[in-house]
Amino acid sequence: MGKSQRTKGAAGEREICDLILRDLGIEVHRNLQQTRDGGADIKLKPFSIEVKRRAAIGNIYDWVDQAERGCEFPERPIVVCRADRKKWLAIMTIDELFRLIREEVAAAGGK
Repeated sequence: MGKSQRTKGAAGEREICDLILRDLGIEVHRNLQQTRDGGADIKLKPFSIEVKRRAAIGNIYDWVDQAERGCEFPERPIVVCRADRKKWLAIMTIDELFRLIREEVAAAGGK
């Protein structure tokens, strides 16, 4: 990976940290040892967040595999990614999505 790719990736990680603080009021930090030690880019218990900032979205299954490897039990992986000039996206397993939907529906007094 070249220097410009590392710089873009680090900028994406800082951007996600800023968004988490702005939208959730939770201060998180980048894992500066992830390249050497492995693990996720950002830990936000119970989630392990892998950040991908690329010119174009690549093989998301590889990214999900990487996010899963960065988890420590009972963390759950989420990949956030953004292509140039596009919105941030969150990628998670369908089981995790359904768990979140169930919680939202229950909180809203739905089924």
